[in-house]
Amino acid sequence: MTARRVVYLPGDGIGPEVAAAARTVVDAAGVPVEWVDAQMGLAAFESTGDALPADSIAAIRDAGVALKGPTTTPIGGGHVSANVRLRKELDLYANVRPVKTVPGLETPYGAIDMVIVRENTEDLYAGHENEVAPGVVTCIKVITDRASRRIARFAFDHAHAWSRKRVTAVHKANIMKKADGLFLRCAAEVAREHEGRIAFDDVLVDALCMRLVTRPGQYDVLLLENLYGDIVSDLAAGLIGGLGLAPGANYGAEAAVFEAIHGSAPDIAGKGVANPIAMILSAAMMCHHLGRPDAFRRIRRAIAHVTRGGRERLTPDLGGQGTTRSLTADIVAALPLVSAD
Repeated sequence: MTARRVVYLPGDGIGPEVAAAARTVVDAAGVPVEWVDAQMGLAAFESTGDALPADSIAAIRDAGVALKGPTTTPIGGGHVSANVRLRKELDLYANVRPVKTVPGLETPYGAIDMVIVRENTEDLYAGHENEVAPGVVTCIKVITDRASRRIARFAFDHAHAWSRKRVTAVHKANIMKKADGLFLRCAAEVAREHEGRIAFDDVLVDALCMRLVTRPGQYDVLLLENLYGDIVSDLAAGLIGGLGLAPGANYGAEAAVFEAIHGSAPDIAGKGVANPIAMILSAAMMCHHLGRPDAFRRIRRAIAHVTRGGRERLTPDLGGQGTTRSLTADIVAALPLVSAD
């Protein structure tokens, strides 16, 4: 089988540690990948003066696929988020964040299996901020018909492809009647095209948050605007045990970038205790995208084999005494023990 080129972006903080773990597992799963090294994030900014160098963007465009570690974005100043720029540059309009209970790490919320589909290119993250007077800042929320319909179609297509039953649009149209009203209207119109096959409903974002921490099992596919999706996906990750278990992917017409949803955690960088599971699960999603659903299943089952074996082998965030390297090695060792069927 011909090797597929994949751009490798290790990122910042714990990024190089967890990204290397994911790369190791992909190789061990027998997926033929030609890794193309590139830079992005704070480390890139410090070495080149640009958090998203032009040659990195060109490499992703050329390969069409990237595996990316978390990057650091300064708070309240400094360079613009490289993540936001990357999504705009490559029009990675769909952010997909599966939220699924990991065997052996069950929480009081019971079995959870939902997918968060987040519009990735506009909303308040469009970055239109302006200080109109001293101490007065405006931030413009951008919602368009085109982007709203596009992400709604993606959500319904994803539901069909993965045998999901219902899409729930999340909004605040009772207050932002025009902006969120447009998003909801577009979602409802797209839903009518799928009537009888995929169910559709909607919920206010504040009500959703309350219901997620009381009865999360009632949701299947959540369709959200950019900011709501960012916040709700972190909340949902907490329901299954934390950000260290939550994978993610960004899809566009010309490229797909796979990454864990957690940050760069500079406080534990270099200590060897970062949890690599979210990044490895993201790499599994990448394998599926590359046409290797067998590797996707095997990697997920290898992780489950390890997590079912007890917490002592896991990293400290999961109550164990393992390291990034030891947990990765355990997952690699489990790969021959599990089936792809």
